[in-house]
Amino acid sequence: MAHEDKHEEQQARASAEETTREDQAETAREEERASPEEELAMLKRRVAELEEELGVLRDKYLRALAEAENIRKRAEREIELARKYGMERFAEALLDVVDNLERALEAKGDVESLREGVRLTLESWKRVMERFEMQRIDAVGKPFDPHHHEALMQVPSEEHPEGTVIAQHVAGYKIGDKLLRPAKVVVSSGPPAKEEASSSQGACADEQEKD
Repeated sequence: MAHEDKHEEQQARASAEETTREDQAETAREEERASPEEELAMLKRRVAELEEELGVLRDKYLRALAEAENIRKRAEREIELARKYGMERFAEALLDVVDNLERALEAKGDVESLREGVRLTLESWKRVMERFEMQRIDAVGKPFDPHHHEALMQVPSEEHPEGTVIAQHVAGYKIGDKLLRPAKVVVSSGPPAKEEASSSQGACADEQEKD
């Protein structure tokens, strides 16, 4: 019996200690738990911090937006200046061509003098082309290229394969990779069909008989 009483006494003591620890933990939690006033103050501080961060981000955004607008306007001004300057340079270069044309018209003399004036004008124009990196496109004898040639017509040809340029009405021009004007050309459609050839031969024979 004494042993059982001692055991029960130990259990009771342990239970009391556990209860005491739980009470102490609960008390500590209650002490740590903020009051409604303190929680409200914490929330206000957090709201103020977020508003400050938002203000900083808004300021950065507005600065970036203004900088982008300034870059756009500056680029537009530079493009406009480059365009105007380019036109001025080109117009100035053409003055030599105009001068040579006027001299050719004012020249008094034979046809050779006029031809010499035209030759000088053409030479000055070629110098302008070189200065502005203009390239002439000559197509005769080359395969038809739709990127640089404009076909005015196709004609049969015994001498030239189909798709070959056999005549050029006007030359083409380009600046760098930009096409200013395609070369206007006549393109071979290949040898004439047999029926066409026979008809041509028959017509020639009839003409000879008449003669």
